[in-house]
Amino acid sequence: MNLLDVIIETERLILKPITLNYAEDIFKEFTWEITKYMYPKPFDNIQEINKLIEESIIKVKNEVSLYMVILDRNNNEFIGCTGWEIFDTSKPELWIWIKKSSHNKSFGLEAMTGLIEWTHENIKFDYLIYPACKNNIASRRLPEKNKGKIMGEEKSLGEAGNELDECIYWIYPKNKEE
Repeated sequence: MNLLDVIIETERLILKPITLNYAEDIFKEFTWEITKYMYPKPFDNIQEINKLIEESIIKVKNEVSLYMVILDRNNNEFIGCTGWEIFDTSKPELWIWIKKSSHNKSFGLEAMTGLIEWTHENIKFDYLIYPACKNNIASRRLPEKNKGKIMGEEKSLGEAGNELDECIYWIYPKNKEE
């Protein structure tokens, strides 16, 4: 399967592989407020984003990651980004961020559910991992609404020195749900 060809459609959204066309949107929307509960920090300049996108495309080609943009299905407006990384061959780690002006519209849940369902149908895995800061209730809803279970906790520091006190959720394949 060529992950660069993956397109996931939900009721209101389209998820498609990231390209350099979205660098400006990401630079504008990936702010300090958005990254408060995340490991990465906002980008200092557009060149950093371009480099990350180019590296992401290589990872997608090598099928070790899936980096996608989230677009409004009606008008192709940029909503955010999502995907997964395979740090351990059988345990992809999910991630997502939604731009501030699109918060409180359930876009994150819809995008994450679409991604999880696609992954269930197309990728062999032991379980998906979704880390969520304990204080980020909206983020915690995403795995909980997708049958995720807290299997651990972890404290770490983000790139900006922000403390991350996370619940680590596991989401099992449909044939192994416990």
